[in-house]
Amino acid sequence: MGRHSSATRRTKRSPVLLLSILLVVVLGIWFTVDFLRDRLRASGCESVTTLNVTAATDIAPTVTQAARKVSEEGDQGGCYKVNVSTRDSAVTAETLAVSDGTEPPDVWIPESTMWLQRAQDKGAWNTPVTGSSIANSPVVIAITEETAAELGWPQKKIGWVDLIGPNAKVKIGMPDPAREPVGVYTLFGLREVIKTAPDPAAAGTAAMRKLSLNTLSENSELFARLPGGTSQDKPLDGFPTSENALLRHNAAQQTGQLVAVYADPAIPSLDYPYVVLPETSEAKRDVAAKFLDRLQAQETSDALADAGFRTPDGKTLRDRGKEGRTSNDPLTPVPVPDAAAAVSVLNTWATVNLSGRVQVLIDVSGSMAEPVPGSGRSRMDLTMQAAIAGVDLFKPTTKIGWWTFSTKLDGDKDYTVLLPMRTVAEHKASGAIDNLKAVKAKEGGGTGLYDSVLAAMRDARANWEPGRINVVTVLTDGKNDDRDSISLEQLIAELKKLQDPKRPLLMTGIGIGDGVDPAELKAIAEATGGAYFTTPDPTKINEIFYASLSKMLCQPPNCKPPTN
Repeated sequence: MGRHSSATRRTKRSPVLLLSILLVVVLGIWFTVDFLRDRLRASGCESVTTLNVTAATDIAPTVTQAARKVSEEGDQGGCYKVNVSTRDSAVTAETLAVSDGTEPPDVWIPESTMWLQRAQDKGAWNTPVTGSSIANSPVVIAITEETAAELGWPQKKIGWVDLIGPNAKVKIGMPDPAREPVGVYTLFGLREVIKTAPDPAAAGTAAMRKLSLNTLSENSELFARLPGGTSQDKPLDGFPTSENALLRHNAAQQTGQLVAVYADPAIPSLDYPYVVLPETSEAKRDVAAKFLDRLQAQETSDALADAGFRTPDGKTLRDRGKEGRTSNDPLTPVPVPDAAAAVSVLNTWATVNLSGRVQVLIDVSGSMAEPVPGSGRSRMDLTMQAAIAGVDLFKPTTKIGWWTFSTKLDGDKDYTVLLPMRTVAEHKASGAIDNLKAVKAKEGGGTGLYDSVLAAMRDARANWEPGRINVVTVLTDGKNDDRDSISLEQLIAELKKLQDPKRPLLMTGIGIGDGVDPAELKAIAEATGGAYFTTPDPTKINEIFYASLSKMLCQPPNCKPPTN
């Protein structure tokens, strides 16, 4: 009986208790809303507009700091707040073109105006979009102090030619130009470096090949390849990066400081454009203009300076060059190249970095054993030295095969397989490349040029591979002297039959010494749409080998044989 009465009382109290709680909640909401309305009225705001900003990783902390101050202090007439997110610019460019389901930003601050061009190329918008630069950071080549000292620093001024020029001996990494504006601008700097070379195309090809061997997708991967870094790969002597990234690295390191080498003449810098995207509403555009004013104000400029950025006009904001590792000199910004110029330099890079299928045909006739005056070496030695060095300019995925030719090397055949067609990586792993040093000229052998070239071209046509640059390269010191071979006219006719515009196959001829017939080599090469190169001085074999490589990497119909 007592238990029943108690339960009844609890049941009756429950509605009362619930109503009391509900009343408290309603009163709380009422007072809160009233309080917020009073605060908004006091600030002149009936509502608050939210501006969504996506910023590049390096500048995002400073932009976030400025946005936080907007929330804490408010701005003149500022009924708004700013949300800042950090995102890789490559990813942002892609999602602006093809949505990944996330809300697009109202304002984008990439590290370079080049990203605006990339986004437009991907279809993000139809008309060109521009922005106001809020900071600047030059592209430099960062090198270790040890490397700088070896090059004579600080007594000697180091230039880009010492690091990526034709005769550079240092190991320089490269940020992928297809992903990083720093990489694109480095290629523009390389153009200036090789401009005065005897053969700029050859010098550029050699330099880009070297850079491609250590090209990495992420900036962090390059820093990891520094001596003492986290990467297990062989350390780099340096790599292109932004001045800001170098300063941040040096500030975080007690040892292993980097020295900045600036391009001369100057190249485009990272310009950090503040971009109001086309689909942003008018209300948010007004807010975006107010936040831009905040970013351009002295307080934020000081914060950007503290973070290692220059002003948009290239002036240094803080004295960070006391120890000579960076320059305090004002650097006048170079205009960002237009889309066509950027595409051109990227196409050159892409062509140079295509994997190839290269059939090398090396003359081992008796004359190749002749000594080269002043060198203490034979023509054969110098030719093999150049060929072996040339292997390092190919991507590890490039396939390369080696034939030798003379007269009657294999029964009645003038040619024989020295190394089968394998990737460069496979040849190196097996030690086969080192065996090339032992190749000797055939005593008393003649030059069976015509039959050997035709056999190599037929083999290359039968084994032609899509997605690769298919080339036959012939190195010889003489003209055909095999009486049992086909004639020059027959060879040219057969070579023309092998041509297929949809499947290009070039022959590049390299003539060494004064026994070469340039007209003969020219006729053979041009029958394939290829090129020929000759030098009476065998010690110049390296130079013409690189020149030939630059031509073989450019495929018809874009390239024409040179006039020698």
